[in-house]
Amino acid sequence: MRTGGRPLATVSRPLKLLPLGESMRAFVGTLIVMGAVPLSMQAGFAQDSKKIQAGERVYNNYCFTCHGENLVSSGQTFDLRRLRAEDRSRFENSVNNGKGQMPPWKGALTNEEIDQLWHYVRANAYEK
Repeated sequence: MRTGGRPLATVSRPLKLLPLGESMRAFVGTLIVMGAVPLSMQAGFAQDSKKIQAGERVYNNYCFTCHGENLVSSGQTFDLRRLRAEDRSRFENSVNNGKGQMPPWKGALTNEEIDQLWHYVRANAYEK
């Protein structure tokens, strides 16, 4: 294509593609496989993202009054961001049955809402 009578770009010599060696083929193959893994995991990430968003709504409806806005505790109650992945059963037990001054939420929250709440808490936890 020409602009003002001059070509936009000229190639003085044709581009030469180098043959791929075996190590380069292996490298390219690895990149392709690694690229395919995240694509297959996107559905799982999207599902977790939806659970996290739903959990935030549950938290804002039931928990933030005592545990603080955006999980930031005033120091009067347990900081939920301290929960680790292995604390899920402890979390569920406390939510369902209450603990200390925390009332039991069994019957008020469904198992699905508790699961969503757990995903929200873990997404914002100190230790991932």
